Amino acid sequence: MTASSPVAPASDIHAARLRAVRDQLAAQGLDGFIVPRADEHLGEYVPPAAERLAWLTGFTGSAGLAAVLRDRAAVFTDGRYVLQLAAQTDAALWAREHVTETPPPSWLARHAAPGARIGYDPLLLSEEALGRYAEAGLEMVPVARNPVDAAWSDRPAPPTAPATPQPLDYAGRSGAEKRGEIAGLLREAKQDAAVLSDPASIAWLLNIRGADVPFTPFALGFALVHADGATDLFMDPVKLTAETRAWIGNGVAIEPREALAPALARLGGKRVRVDPSGSPVWFAQQLRAAGATVVAGPDPCLLPKACKNAVEQQGARAAHARDATAMCRFLHWLHEIGPTGRETELSAAEKLLALRAELPLFRGESFPAISGAGEHGAIIHYRVDAASNRAIRPDEVYLIDSGAQFADGTTDITRTVWTGPGAPPLEQRERVTRVLQGHIAIATLVFPQGVAGAHLDAFARRALWQVGLDYDHGTGHGVGSYLSVHEGPVSLSRLARPVPIAAGMILSNEPGYYLPDAYGIRLENLLLVQPATLAAARKPFLRFETLTLAPFDRRLIEPALLAPAERAWLDDYHARVLAEVGPHLDGATSAWLRAACAPLG
Repeated sequence: MTASSPVAPASDIHAARLRAVRDQLAAQGLDGFIVPRADEHLGEYVPPAAERLAWLTGFTGSAGLAAVLRDRAAVFTDGRYVLQLAAQTDAALWAREHVTETPPPSWLARHAAPGARIGYDPLLLSEEALGRYAEAGLEMVPVARNPVDAAWSDRPAPPTAPATPQPLDYAGRSGAEKRGEIAGLLREAKQDAAVLSDPASIAWLLNIRGADVPFTPFALGFALVHADGATDLFMDPVKLTAETRAWIGNGVAIEPREALAPALARLGGKRVRVDPSGSPVWFAQQLRAAGATVVAGPDPCLLPKACKNAVEQQGARAAHARDATAMCRFLHWLHEIGPTGRETELSAAEKLLALRAELPLFRGESFPAISGAGEHGAIIHYRVDAASNRAIRPDEVYLIDSGAQFADGTTDITRTVWTGPGAPPLEQRERVTRVLQGHIAIATLVFPQGVAGAHLDAFARRALWQVGLDYDHGTGHGVGSYLSVHEGPVSLSRLARPVPIAAGMILSNEPGYYLPDAYGIRLENLLLVQPATLAAARKPFLRFETLTLAPFDRRLIEPALLAPAERAWLDDYHARVLAEVGPHLDGATSAWLRAACAPLG
């Protein structure tokens, strides 16, 4: 055994990295630089080679941005991660800011010297985002080489996991059919081509999946779709086996990533659609330099991808039915061990993963499980690790938010559980019940076609608002079909874009409440949007079909707060869980489920 060198404290490491980035800024004649969490696909989950924000600051949340000036720096995130941001970053190095309350452009405009040159990587920022900095009066300078990359001496190599076919048994439609649909949309809009920078769109369009990023089956690459249906795929050739190339088929030209810029240059004189919020600004800059007309518009695959076809809808039901057996087995296990104090947040997450791993078609978690006991449950996107792990103690609230990737669908479920053996306090029962009332309000909504997610968000908050409570996140997000657990273009949020909800979409329903340093509450099911049949309706209406099947903890429900219709919904839901999941469970778990799903009475 050889003697090891002392390990530098994390604060010293990040201080040294910040100095190195500032040295790069000086070398490039810049006064500041912005470091988004996203990679060049502007995605939520990124490969290790693109974890620039975590490398620089220590913050590992999936949403954030850093702004570095010569004499000060700040990290920004949203309400899901404010507590995590404070725990993971050094206050001596970084101001910690809420991205809504203190937008990065405003912070920079306030702290940068007049005339300061603020650098940005055009592959990591959308045109819409860049515009907000320009509107703040900042001089924004594109960089040829990212200063973080220049300072990051041991940066991992880009991923090269193989792309694999997504069979028609799960996809429901051929790639050729989908490319024809997108081409028709472009012709209708009098556009010659569209840029696809979102790997989810490429995965959907070509019926392929991959393993380049954690938790989401993406094969990273870019594509150009033309109005005649021809498609150019720019992807590392090592990812594409002969089988996958044959599966993709004719009409798709496969080229290396290095061929992308020349391909854009050849579009001079053409009208090319680029998503101003979903694609890096680099694409618009390259196209304009080539003489193309850039047409701002959403990724043409977003809406067709979000509206699942009949095969994908049935796959989602099947995936949730399988997932329900693992979730019910886990909740039974938790019911037994909760009062003992012998298990931890990590061991509970590992137990649930092991149960899911036994299921057919399981491909992995859809995101890192949020396993938060007591005060950790109040950290909205808490991620347990060896340093933060603690015991799940008797008589406290435990929150488990988790999901799975199956070949036929993606799941996401949150349950809030009382560990026992004693009874939960009235305050916690009342607050869980108010969150449940919001959940039921969304689950039972019937609404006219054309309504957007922002219109529905308040229904989930009404019971909380009545007593002066709220939660600092959206009520729901889109979910893919063996794709991203967070999928656009629709969400249930006050900040949602005005995109109408449409039949076939899968959305989460997850109101919550969080008391810092005490506990967190969130109750989440996934919903499938369906047409509604209403005798008096003179225009189309929509409703929700609940996909998720697992009981809510009756110990945390205060029946006196529930209206008769709410009690009826809960009893009907639990009866359905018992009928559909119970037959697939063993004797002890089945008996537990019968008690867990008993009517409130």
